[in-house]
Amino acid sequence: MQASVLSGDDRLPKYMRLADSIRTEIALGKRRPGDQIASEAELAMHYGLAPGTVRQAIAILVDERILERQHGKGTFVRHPRFDSSMFRFFRFLGADGLDLEPESRILRRLLLPAPDHVAQALSIDVGADAIFMNRLRLVDSKPVLVEDIWLPLPRFSAFLEIEEREIGPLLYPVYDRECGQIVARAEEYLTDEAAGVVFASILQVEPSEPAIVIERTAYAYDDVALEWRRSRGLAKEFNYHASIR
Repeated sequence: MQASVLSGDDRLPKYMRLADSIRTEIALGKRRPGDQIASEAELAMHYGLAPGTVRQAIAILVDERILERQHGKGTFVRHPRFDSSMFRFFRFLGADGLDLEPESRILRRLLLPAPDHVAQALSIDVGADAIFMNRLRLVDSKPVLVEDIWLPLPRFSAFLEIEEREIGPLLYPVYDRECGQIVARAEEYLTDEAAGVVFASILQVEPSEPAIVIERTAYAYDDVALEWRRSRGLAKEFNYHASIR
């Protein structure tokens, strides 16, 4: 059987070209989160590569958290896990001391011209139409977070047509299910500022109340920016947690 031709720049090492090829297949949806990829021996035979070359390529994608090895089972496309990412910064506890998932209320969802900072983050033209969503998060009917979220067109055109009751508190599964866009990773920056008049009025605090601002840019597997988000919460609720191993 004739080996498949490895795509990519011939000047790059073969292990990098193989990693790029697998990464592109995932970005295009040819391989989905949870899919098992072929074994290293099968990939080596398929592409006519040395096993060590394949091993290097897989190691890169595992380090990038695109793939994950499951002992005794094989290597799989990793499911990105963002469900509890909010609790790295803010903890909202119930009477039993357990974490609560804040409910969501969409205040606005419409097309607006992308301002400079959003256009830069999403790599789109300044003033280009983009989807803007203003969302409130609540615990026991009390506002605790305010989010401004921007999505590029045409990737997310379908998001405008979704009924609010079908969206729920977690957006990334909706992006995948309704728009075919999978968030693979995100970068976040934290700053602090005074709550200000508008934010303070929503959270029913004084404008001078300290607030934490989290700016997040979410990316697809091919590093295309999919979402820019700014979340604001009160500093007194801030509780950063990270597990380092």
